Amino acid sequence: MDLKGRVLVVCLLLSAFFLSAFVAVALEDPELKQCKHQCKHQRGFEEWQKKQCERKCEDYIKQKREQEEQRGRWEGGGGGEGGSFYIREREEFEGRGQQQQEEGDENPYFFEDQHFETRVQTEEGRVQVLQKFNERSDLLRGIENFRVGFLVTEPHAFVAPTHLDADCRPTITVVKEEKKESHNLERGDLFRIPAGTPFYILNRDENERLHIVKLLKTVSTPGEYEAFYSAGGQDPESFFKAFSPEVLQAAFKTDRNKLDRLFGQQRRGSIIRASKEQVQRMSQQHGHGGSEGIWPLPFHGGESSSKDSFNLFKKHASQENKFGRLFEADFKDFEQLQEFDLLVSFANITRGAMEGPFFNSRATKISVVLDGEGHFEMACPHVGKQRQHSGRSQQRQKSSPTYQKMSGDLRRGAVFVAPAGHPVTIIASRNNNLQLLCFEVNARDNIRFPLVGKNNVVSQFDRQAKELSFNVPASEVESYGDDGLVVQWRMASAERPFFLFRLQVVFVGL
Repeated sequence: MDLKGRVLVVCLLLSAFFLSAFVAVALEDPELKQCKHQCKHQRGFEEWQKKQCERKCEDYIKQKREQEEQRGRWEGGGGGEGGSFYIREREEFEGRGQQQQEEGDENPYFFEDQHFETRVQTEEGRVQVLQKFNERSDLLRGIENFRVGFLVTEPHAFVAPTHLDADCRPTITVVKEEKKESHNLERGDLFRIPAGTPFYILNRDENERLHIVKLLKTVSTPGEYEAFYSAGGQDPESFFKAFSPEVLQAAFKTDRNKLDRLFGQQRRGSIIRASKEQVQRMSQQHGHGGSEGIWPLPFHGGESSSKDSFNLFKKHASQENKFGRLFEADFKDFEQLQEFDLLVSFANITRGAMEGPFFNSRATKISVVLDGEGHFEMACPHVGKQRQHSGRSQQRQKSSPTYQKMSGDLRRGAVFVAPAGHPVTIIASRNNNLQLLCFEVNARDNIRFPLVGKNNVVSQFDRQAKELSFNVPASEVESYGDDGLVVQWRMASAERPFFLFRLQVVFVGL
């Protein structure tokens, strides 16, 4: 299939609010300047919203500088029996831990509010898109064709007809050649909209917000995509307005006055509210009137009604125990994923539990925090190598890589990336479960290697290989991690952690 004509939009519909991001990225130092610049150019922002955004930029930079001055008071990470790390204690979890502050922009694998751009903002909803991965660092150029986005709408909101130049409980209506297809999606549905296919979205529910996570694969310029609105007027602006009046009069076979009226009335933005009557009529036209068209519906576990969509919760959990649940879908479940070599998964990690450490042999894992709080840590040789080369104090070259700990405190809307081969661990806070949606790029023939537990990688080594690798008796190596599910967290009483963990392996994804 020709990739140039396709773009993937994978949609996970959620009942919980997962993101409240404002676009703040630019101030009088280069970062402040960039942040203010983006505030001034946000589409759909009123003047007061732009001013408010600029003030938030200034507050963010001020807070960041104050925190940098206080770094000396933060506690560092460490090791211990069973593995350990320490997080500073605060009255409220604000999503900015010690290591994240120390690394700052040096952690290219972690994305928060300030890394999102608001493409659309109205009273009825918003569209936000994460910056290009390779814009943050060349280390992420392997996924430069992918973008992560969020769509949030109020009840009964209507998203104006558009198409994207990238390969999304709602009713989604797509136009294919000379026919129209409508799909009533539910919580947990994956849905693909090919690039260039016109579509519009209706949130049928009158009480719940609609949340869609989008993974877009660009088809022309790597990492760049735009929305093209056919219907519209002043806001959103219809692309027909780019054509000369003479061309439009000939194409529509009408006079200029009627064209001016047609393309001059809409000023409410691309996400607007539909009346209850309009929602009912559209639902009836799609064959789902009355209560059948109300989202969210209870999980039914039945077959998907369309080859164009797949419900992630339709399958039994891939992994399930008291520490969490994992649901996964690959191209065998949903054929549309094959072209993009993707695996999509959803993980709910129980509060106080931990996944990993583990690494993927081929896949790069893009994780989106849907709900809850937690922490992640990852070993990276690339950033460590850059820092090693920048330092001139070393007198001799090491024979092995220097690994740098990449970490961050997780909250709703945060995104982090674990490239292939990079060991990573994810921990839920003691207060809340941690829910993750994950996209694994290059999933075909990928193997997930656990690093702890009875089936960990080292346990497969020959005894002689264990002794040579660790320079200790093989029996000592084998004594660690025999209990593959639970490892007790141990800590001195004087060290007051913000989190208290039960450590175990919980395979998570999505």
